[in-house]
Amino acid sequence: MHFRQWKRREFITLLGGAAAWPLLARAQQRAKLPTIGFLGASTPSAWRPSVAAFVQRLRELGWSEGRTVAIEYRWAEGLPERYTEISAEFVRLGVDVIVTHSSPPVLAARQVTSVIPIVFASSGDPVAIGLVRNLARPGENVTGLSTQATDTAGKRLELLREVVVNLRQLTIMSNISNPLAVLDMREAQAAARTLGLEVATAEIRRAEDIAPAFEAFKGKDALYVCNDPIFFANRLRINILALGARLPTIYGFREHVEAGGLMSYGANFPHLFQRAADFVDKILRGAKPGDIPIEQPTKFDLTINLTTAKALDLRISESFMLRADEIIE
Repeated sequence: MHFRQWKRREFITLLGGAAAWPLLARAQQRAKLPTIGFLGASTPSAWRPSVAAFVQRLRELGWSEGRTVAIEYRWAEGLPERYTEISAEFVRLGVDVIVTHSSPPVLAARQVTSVIPIVFASSGDPVAIGLVRNLARPGENVTGLSTQATDTAGKRLELLREVVVNLRQLTIMSNISNPLAVLDMREAQAAARTLGLEVATAEIRRAEDIAPAFEAFKGKDALYVCNDPIFFANRLRINILALGARLPTIYGFREHVEAGGLMSYGANFPHLFQRAADFVDKILRGAKPGDIPIEQPTKFDLTINLTTAKALDLRISESFMLRADEIIE
């Protein structure tokens, strides 16, 4: 009797162990999934379309979130000090690749690790800011897409002058602690002088500097806002202040126009994040980031906010609207 009971218990224990094996195997598999550390410079709501494009492209390439790849999302909320903190956390987590965008987070990640591959979905001029040696062979642990923000500064001002026909005095707002924003500012200054415009600059270092800067904007005809995570995170606030000062605004990101800015001209970000997924795919399959050439955008969008134009008593011609990729009303 005791022997039979012992055998029965042993059999049940063995069965229980057998049932646990698949669960254990699945748990181990989850623990070993390739992991992407996603460093968002702003907020998840602002970058939802771009993140969706990134995840969708990964899925097309065979990487299903939660099944064949894990993604750790972290958001800096426009706070520069968070870039280094998040990057260091990714190093502690042992992620296989860091994905981010905008030059300050990329530079912060690069300072924290020279080993973990870093893919940037956007960075203005990675050679000029000392991130890589050249675009064809980055040669470091970083690669991605250069948005060439400085090259588009002149185009933005030409578009702005078409809408603001009496444009004479321009203010350029830049975060001077961001090397890319400084390059953008210099390019915009040069383009403005070529167009015969008087130029003033507002140098920002933190979000608290934005509101006081608008005191210096009085009497100006328009505001050129350089690309920067701080401005992105505070885009609604900037546009409210600009409308209060009756200043037409020009940006590099459509999200600023969606938040009430007048117009933007720049790279299509969901498309850039789709391409970033291709870089991640290559790295997860064994490619070295330093051997993957940095790409430049192929699609630039012109976005106009007609509601803001009407509030500023600006008339947008039909021919100009026909050139727009998106009109927000």
